[in-house]
Amino acid sequence: MADPLAPPRVRFAPSPTGYLHVGGARTALFNWLYARQTGGTFLLRIEDTDKARSTDESERAIFEGLEWLGLNWDEQVVHQALGLARHQRDANFLLETGAAYRCFCTPAELEQLRKEAAARKDSFKYDRRCDLLAPDEIKRRVDAGTPFVVRFRVPHGETAWEDAVHERIAFPNKDIEDFVILRSDGTPIYNLAVVSDDIDMGITLVMRGDDHISNTPKQIQLYRALGNEPPRFAHVPMIHGMDGKKLSKRHGATAVADYQKEGILPGAMVNFLALMGWSPGGDREVMSLEEMIALFSLDGLQKKAAIFDTKKLEWMNGQHLSRITAMQLEPRLTSALLDAGIASREMLISRHEWYLGLIDLLKVRARTVLDMVRQAAPFFPGPIAFDPEAVEKQWKDRAASSGILEAVRNEIANLPSWTPESLEAALRALAEQRGVAAGKIFHPLRVALTGLSVSPGIFEVLIAMGPELAAKRLNDAIGFLNAA
Repeated sequence: MADPLAPPRVRFAPSPTGYLHVGGARTALFNWLYARQTGGTFLLRIEDTDKARSTDESERAIFEGLEWLGLNWDEQVVHQALGLARHQRDANFLLETGAAYRCFCTPAELEQLRKEAAARKDSFKYDRRCDLLAPDEIKRRVDAGTPFVVRFRVPHGETAWEDAVHERIAFPNKDIEDFVILRSDGTPIYNLAVVSDDIDMGITLVMRGDDHISNTPKQIQLYRALGNEPPRFAHVPMIHGMDGKKLSKRHGATAVADYQKEGILPGAMVNFLALMGWSPGGDREVMSLEEMIALFSLDGLQKKAAIFDTKKLEWMNGQHLSRITAMQLEPRLTSALLDAGIASREMLISRHEWYLGLIDLLKVRARTVLDMVRQAAPFFPGPIAFDPEAVEKQWKDRAASSGILEAVRNEIANLPSWTPESLEAALRALAEQRGVAAGKIFHPLRVALTGLSVSPGIFEVLIAMGPELAAKRLNDAIGFLNAA
């Protein structure tokens, strides 16, 4: 029996049959936060007994996803398939102690029983006919090599537990049929493998999605039949899409790796996932990993389903972008700029201080790293595209717009110094000369410089661009307008 005063041992146990889903990542995060908050141990188990669907690629994706999120595990990874001999020993122990029995019914016989139950309009439940066989008959069939599965003999009464999320949950045992724990080929069914592994790993709290609640009474019965006290259970709410249905691919990206590619920061993803099914109390939303560790408790886990709102995720990412330093953000933005072909590594190294300043300028208005890439493009020498809506709104009279941009180009070309103060003075003087509001100069200029109608302050943009690139952008815009 586990020492109740010992630090908890928790686990994340994904199957390597696909990508790391956001639901799995959320489960891993809750377990990780609990382990870190309590000084416990966070373990990773790969449930790879389904050899037909398990792949090395999926296993690698799970590792990479957890590492990207910063969820490090504490001991060597456990592979469930390597526990086969132990699973079989546990099944044999249950046979020897009378907690389980051999079932020789063929699939065809079971199908017939199901049809008969359906004809009676009854729900099918195995009738324990093989549990009534005489010991001599069982021995004869085993000696003859007749295939059999091992079924667990469900006890009378009820199976109940105090769930850390849902409080008391109870199942009448009469509603649970004698379930198979070992297939005819000697491989374990999920419930036996999980219980055997959790006992072997010393797991003291099983925290997982509430879609597993129906498995829990079977697993509690197995723990006790194997001579072990069950761990605590905490069943966290499922994640739904905005339509209230279980999150799936129809709602958009569901793989953690997809959000990494879309420019979401790991800190923002972790923060967002933590708030799906857990509340730190108060109105607190934006948190660092360290703050989440300090605040996490099982009491904060919620019963109701969580909603995956991508707009909220982007907002959260924007908050994290604005909180981290340019130096912290630099590696992520550099990688994205190089992938997009916007800048070379040599260029970024040679203008490092300028580059850090540009990051600080852009991160305030960005929601994702990809937003920053789009906003950064005008500050590098390559061509830019003019947003059609910005053109329509700010350059409606193309000839007049061209005239304004030519005047701006001439005005700033002769400035003795390139400072925010000198640029603002020159452009406001130009507006006064032309008898127009300063916005009539600034707005067309913003489109010329960035291709967009929204950007950092126009003088900040000019300073970051420098006189040569600003002149090139103006010449390109004037050429675009005159060619139309």
